[in-house]
Amino acid sequence: MTEYARVRLKKGKEKRVLLGHPWVYRTDVEVLRGPADPGDVVLLENHRGKPLALGYYNPNSVIAVRVLTQNPKERIDRDFFLRRIQQALELRLKLFREATTNAFRVVFAEADLLPGLIVDRFASLLVVQFLTLGMEKRRGDIVEVLEDLLHPGGIYERSDVEVRKKEGLEECVGWILPGGSPEVVIKENNLAFFVDVARGQKTGYFLDQRENRLSLRRYVQGARVLDCFSYTGGFAIHAAAFGAKEVLGLDISESAVALARENARLNRLEDRVRFEVADVFEALRELLKKGERFDLVVLDPPAFVKGKEALEGALRGYKDINLLAMKLLVPSGILVTCSCSYHFSEELFLEVLQEASQDAGRRLQILERRGQAQDHPVLVGYPESRYLKCFILRVL
Repeated sequence: MTEYARVRLKKGKEKRVLLGHPWVYRTDVEVLRGPADPGDVVLLENHRGKPLALGYYNPNSVIAVRVLTQNPKERIDRDFFLRRIQQALELRLKLFREATTNAFRVVFAEADLLPGLIVDRFASLLVVQFLTLGMEKRRGDIVEVLEDLLHPGGIYERSDVEVRKKEGLEECVGWILPGGSPEVVIKENNLAFFVDVARGQKTGYFLDQRENRLSLRRYVQGARVLDCFSYTGGFAIHAAAFGAKEVLGLDISESAVALARENARLNRLEDRVRFEVADVFEALRELLKKGERFDLVVLDPPAFVKGKEALEGALRGYKDINLLAMKLLVPSGILVTCSCSYHFSEELFLEVLQEASQDAGRRLQILERRGQAQDHPVLVGYPESRYLKCFILRVL
C-alpha cells in the first residue's frame, strides 16, 4: 500500500465520514502526521489511528480533506479516475438512451464520488470545472480520460468560480482541447437551444432543470404563461412548444434575452413567446398595476442564499417574489416555483410559500414536489448534493 501522510481526526469526528459525507473540516482535524503538500492524497484515520478513507488535503481551505474513497488500500492514479468517470458516464448513458437530449451532466462532483470536478456535455463539446486544488493537480489524467471515453469535439474550461479562490487557485477559462466555436446548438426534450459555453452562466446552460421544464406539458395547454428569470428561455420555450397560447419571459440580462429570442426563432415559436429585459421584481409590480393575469407563472430565480449569513435577506426576497406571482395568477392558476439555494431548505421554502399565500389571500395545493434532474444525483450522506427545490402549486 502506498505510504501517505496521515490526517488524524478528533474524537467523534469520524461519524460523518462513516455515514458517507465527503468533507472533513479543518476544525475536525487533530493532527497531520507526515509531510503533505496542499493537494496531496492523505490517509484519513480516526482518533485511535484506524484507517477510514483516502482523500486530498488542503490545509488552506475550510474543507481540509475531501474524501475520494472509503477503501484505504485503493490506488489514486489515472485508472482510479478512469473507473470513476466511467461509472458516472454509465448512468448518463442509461438515462439518455432516447435521442431526445444530447446535453447532460457527465460528472457531478461529490455526488459522483469525484469531489471538486464538474463535467457537462453539450452536443459534441465538453465543459469542465476544476473547483479544488486536489482536482486541479490531477487535471492531466482527467482530461486524458475524458478524451478516451467521450471523444469530444472540444473541451472548454469554465473554472471561473469563487470557490477556487478559497482553494488558493486563480480562475481559469478557455480551451483545453480546441473545438472551434464555443457556441453550440443542443437538443433538450426534442427542442433546440443555443448554448454559449464561453459566456453563459455557470457552464453555459442550466441542465438541472431539464425534467422540471418537461413537467410543464401537463399544465400549459391553451395557457397564458409568465416565465420569470427566464435566462435563455428554457421554461418559456417548453411552455410554448407544449401548447401555451402566449408566453412572456423576463430577465435582467440583455445577452440572455437576446439568446432567448434566438431560441424562440430556432424552434419557430416566436409567434407565441416573447422576451423582455426587465428587473423581475419591478416588472411584476407593473404587471399587477396594469391588471394583467396569467394561468401559469414560473419562478426560477438565481440563488438568493449564497451562505447562511445571507439567509434572512433571502427569505424576504423569496417571499416577495412568490407573493407577487400568486397575485398575478387567475383563480386555480399554477405556480412553478424554484430555489437553487442549498441553505434554503424545502421545509423553510414551504413556510415562506405559506406566509406569502396568507398575505395574498390565497390557498395552496401542492401538485408536485420536484428537484434537480437525474444527471445531478443526490448522494446519500451528503445532503449538500440536494440543492434544487421545485414546487408545482395550484393557487386557489
